[in-house]
Amino acid sequence: LALICGGGSLPLAIADSVSARGRAVLLFPLHGAADPAGMERHPHHWLYLGQGGKFERLARAAGCRDVVFIGAMVRPALWQIRPDFRTLMEFPRVVAGFRGGDDHLLSAIGNIFERYGFRLLGAHDVAPEILMPEGVLGAAQPSDADRADIALGFDYLRAAGPFDVGQAAVVAGRHVLAVEAAEGTDAMLAGMAEMRASGRVRSPAGSGVLVKAPKPRQDRRFDLPSIGPRTVEAAAQAGLAGIAVMAGSTIVAEPEQLIAAANRAKVFLLGAPAESKK
Repeated sequence: LALICGGGSLPLAIADSVSARGRAVLLFPLHGAADPAGMERHPHHWLYLGQGGKFERLARAAGCRDVVFIGAMVRPALWQIRPDFRTLMEFPRVVAGFRGGDDHLLSAIGNIFERYGFRLLGAHDVAPEILMPEGVLGAAQPSDADRADIALGFDYLRAAGPFDVGQAAVVAGRHVLAVEAAEGTDAMLAGMAEMRASGRVRSPAGSGVLVKAPKPRQDRRFDLPSIGPRTVEAAAQAGLAGIAVMAGSTIVAEPEQLIAAANRAKVFLLGAPAESKK
């Protein structure tokens, strides 16, 4: 299994899980995104964005057939890509992929890898235990008011999904206060904390919910929404009551630390059934 690794703790968590099942893994961490710490635990080769030929040569030599993209990644500009000859042959498709949202771009890149003869899988296909289960994790429980905010948040994300913009929103008092776009969830929550501090948000601290869900027609091999301990800390700093995500469609990073952080902050964590409005 080849893992193309972005940032955060998820790439190594997936690699450790797959390796523990007895399957060989080969990591391809990306310069400028992946964290070098811990990479020595597994065989790996560093790549620059655009080195498709290098990836193909090394992956084939190692016997890799399946590929997983995992980890945080800031959408690059075209000029940041360092295409080798193999990638230059596909560059018109890469450019076309940039003419759309993140899901459109990732699907275009995935199609290129499939043209190389590799099979693309989602991280949850090789490590299903990373997905959020249904129900509440931790000690805190959502109130009826929280559940009303959650329902509105999921309704909003379903409606906005076709525009391929973001996967998260903050709702308080049935009022959408913040929407994720290119800045990402952590920056959105930091902005929410600033709005509370400046008095632009009237709902009291300890109210409001971060809601995350994949886009309705998202290619689920890429970029499923994820939460981890940092998400909980950012939600608490933003004065929110809790976090609600789509069960079975959201990746949970470092689950034990996630629950511990939620209990410390008295923030609830809810895995809602798919298409849930409650």
